[in-house]
Amino acid sequence: MQLISAKPSPYGRKVKVTLIETGLIDQVEIVEVMTTPVATDATVAAANPVGKIPALIRDEGPTLYDSRVICRYLDARAGTKLYPEGRIWETLTLEATADGILDAALAMVYERRVRPEDMVYEPWIEAQWEKVARSVAAVNARWMSHLRGPLDAGQIAVGCALGYLDFRLDDRGWRKGNDALADWFKAFAERDSMTATAPD
Repeated sequence: MQLISAKPSPYGRKVKVTLIETGLIDQVEIVEVMTTPVATDATVAAANPVGKIPALIRDEGPTLYDSRVICRYLDARAGTKLYPEGRIWETLTLEATADGILDAALAMVYERRVRPEDMVYEPWIEAQWEKVARSVAAVNARWMSHLRGPLDAGQIAVGCALGYLDFRLDDRGWRKGNDALADWFKAFAERDSMTATAPD
């Protein structure tokens, strides 16, 4: 299999962490590309018509894309139960919350990176941060018992989302008022799968 990704991509990181945690990392060749929403890499476009990463190219079926689809596939292939039936809806909701944090954070980053300076819309950036801050606070208030439980896809997604906030939006200070989540992330970030996939 081939994973089309990019080193800074938090969605790609989710898949790479999952590959390590499921023991499938040696079965996948990771192909790193440079791509943006306004200049899609040809390899990405060939793998995913939407033009987004990551994408998982397989021999035995169509290419899979969207990190949630890929992570679910890898978990099913490895039988590691990162999507446990006993708490499947909680796991999926937590993963969706983490991906929502990433969607908003990436919108903030691209607003400044892609638009000309005189076209950057500050109210849009602040509205996206409100989504991030609200979601981080909700995870801190409602999801700590889940995060402290057995490893699952929700935890991986949250870990990668918080890692991206540190990587691209550290000045926003997501930890303020979210002490329990900050403590959890400090420990989670030390997992081998997280240190091996840290963006640079």
